[in-house]
Amino acid sequence: MAGLVRKSFASPEEVRPFEGGKGRLELVDLGAGPVGRATFEPGWRWSQHVKPIAGTDSCQAAHLSYIISGRLKVVMDDGQEEEFGPGDCMLCPPGHDGWVVGDEPCVVIDWQGYADFAKPQAG
Repeated sequence: MAGLVRKSFASPEEVRPFEGGKGRLELVDLGAGPVGRATFEPGWRWSQHVKPIAGTDSCQAAHLSYIISGRLKVVMDDGQEEEFGPGDCMLCPPGHDGWVVGDEPCVVIDWQGYADFAKPQAG
């Protein structure tokens, strides 16, 4: 097992912008896998701003997340839906769409699903 590791989102190892300038994903790798901080700007919607990058009909990432600020609405492919806000923890399986609710950016930390999120597909 690796020793003590310190990384900071102040200097992420990778930054992935979303379509239309609607935010970005910043990644740091702690050795056990990447941790991501996504900033979703008002008006951001997965099906508009990430779907063209992902090339799938809905988000196929599983998320284990903590909402720092803003609000995020998630609708599963089966119709189940939930809205998340500051202080909420989220477990979200693959097969969903999501979007920012309101006029404040939504900032999310994710320990599971951002490794391939908004990553251009090899073509």
